[in-house]
Amino acid sequence: MPFRRADLTSATWRKSSYSNSDGGQCVEVSDDFPGVVPVRDSKRPEGPAVIFAASAWSVFVNDVR
Repeated sequence: MPFRRADLTSATWRKSSYSNSDGGQCVEVSDDFPGVVPVRDSKRPEGPAVIFAASAWSVFVNDVR
């Protein structure tokens, strides 16, 4: 499957409610894109995001709970 660049400029990012108060050791996710979940490093918000299929992200989140 070829890689494509996603336009994430309109993304609204969120962190876990369990994140520390300075927010420097977190991943951020966006719920703005149907079918996929972009994930980025909160220390480098201008950096790249990894995009997961929503179904794969759900499995991951359920397994780490």
